[in-house]
Amino acid sequence: MEAPATTGLYGDNKFKIGLFGMNCSNGLTMTTAPERWVASWDNNKAAAIAADEAGVDFLLPIGRWNGYDGKIDFQGSTFETLTWACGLLSCTSAITVCATLHIPFANPVFAAKQMVTAHHIGKGRFALNIVSGWNQGEFDMFGVELIDHDIRYTYTEEWVDVVKKIWSESEPFDHEGRWMKMKGVSGKPKPWADRLPMLISAGASPEGRGFAARHVDCLFTSIRDSAGLKDNIATIRAMGNGRQFGLFASGHMICRKTRKEAEEFLHYIVHEYGDWEAADSAAKIRLKGRDGRYDEIKNFKERLISGLGTHMLFGSYDEVAQQILELSECCLDGMALGLVNYVSELPHLRDEIFPRLERLGLRNAAH
Repeated sequence: MEAPATTGLYGDNKFKIGLFGMNCSNGLTMTTAPERWVASWDNNKAAAIAADEAGVDFLLPIGRWNGYDGKIDFQGSTFETLTWACGLLSCTSAITVCATLHIPFANPVFAAKQMVTAHHIGKGRFALNIVSGWNQGEFDMFGVELIDHDIRYTYTEEWVDVVKKIWSESEPFDHEGRWMKMKGVSGKPKPWADRLPMLISAGASPEGRGFAARHVDCLFTSIRDSAGLKDNIATIRAMGNGRQFGLFASGHMICRKTRKEAEEFLHYIVHEYGDWEAADSAAKIRLKGRDGRYDEIKNFKERLISGLGTHMLFGSYDEVAQQILELSECCLDGMALGLVNYVSELPHLRDEIFPRLERLGLRNAAH
């Protein structure tokens, strides 16, 4: 049996960087600009191969079942992420490819075998992003009840326990829990090289972070206040009571040789070609009726257009490298980044940002 994966999310880059959301139409950017991302299979495959060759650590897709409307029907067209991951694992060699799964929409016995299949295709390079769900419209599509937030993670926790047992137990077992009653459960083959697939989750609530601290290998969190990030990360890590897990953030990157060029490009995609109708739709869903000042709402919509409201790495190549260094100094382990176009924008990351991060001691040279 071959050794388990030692690259990508399993590798030793001090600050790991992945591409986020390229399975969705337009990626993370709500723009009508001609350069915008077209999420065809050919484009996804080309981006994955280029990212693999460039030394990008992982690919993280978004689990999306309906979009945000607008002129471009933002994220209205998406690839299902488990089959997407299998396809990309088969044409890459080092990068970790994740799937994003809404736990309430998937039977754990069926999903456990799907994920083991992906794990074997990638020879251990597969990881699962666990999503408990929050979008009422998507639950309505599936005819599944959206459980109250305070107890939502109890279902996810039980689901994960069942899946881990399927991956680990050599004999059939019965399960009788709060949410599921199952008999004679088994699953073969077992994960590649007897190493369980890496588990990922994203959560900002105490319940979500508590679940992550108990169960996952990597937690993705949002950056709302850079000034308080180090303390926030320390608080999250303490929830694990000594259990080690990675802490990552979601973001997007707008960078050019000079800050002026970056400012011009940001203005171009947001104010000249931004899809404000999509931003309005997304803001209504995400703000859930909460009121705010006009300038706050406008700023939020601008961030939605540039990168779905995630943390922006912005400026010249030197400035962006410095921003990443500061995030690392706050004890962040990595970041999943959206790009306006995952093929044409990748050279900025590969040829300019990565070499700077290597000189800063945050990354190893790509092989």
